[in-house]
Amino acid sequence: MESRTYFYARVSNTDQNLDRQMKAFKSMGADDRNIITDKASGKDFERSGYQALKTTILRKGDTLVVKSLDRLSRNKADIKSELEYFKSNGIRLKILDLPTTLIDLPKGQDWIFEMINNILIEVLSSIAEQERTTIRLRQREGIDAAKCNGKHLGRKAIIFPDKWETYYSLWAESKISASEFRNKIHLKKTTFYKLVKNYKEEMQNE
Repeated sequence: MESRTYFYARVSNTDQNLDRQMKAFKSMGADDRNIITDKASGKDFERSGYQALKTTILRKGDTLVVKSLDRLSRNKADIKSELEYFKSNGIRLKILDLPTTLIDLPKGQDWIFEMINNILIEVLSSIAEQERTTIRLRQREGIDAAKCNGKHLGRKAIIFPDKWETYYSLWAESKISASEFRNKIHLKKTTFYKLVKNYKEEMQNE
């Protein structure tokens, strides 16, 4: 069976463009029909384009090309699990910002670059995760500073209840109901769903 090459590009929201990634792919001779794109946050893999790649398009012997590692995800554990998935399913991953992943070596010698790639990927995935953490921290610091100064930056600063993220994750995974979630953080129904909407918007902009 003939191997195929696909390209994946992602930006965090609809206001951003894919031009830089698309230009890099085109310079490699990529055809539009082989480029899959998403405009969605890198916080998880619930993206239509990426899920189509994994579940329908990619097969053993194929190659997936991305511009940089953080286009897959900004979560270190998720990056590692995806790399393991590709490896176990015989799918090669090429990362344009990681040149050693682009080199083809004779059989028997590829372990050298696999070792180097594993080290580099460990470092880069840590950096990607730290960047996401830093973004979240800066958002929180900005909100806290605005609150202390009696000001708001842009729209009114949104303050989420204590343990919001913990219970939100449980609710998102259907481990607790919406009413249980509301009771845990002592919110009325209308306020609860307003905060859910605002929280989703924040997550999409990361």
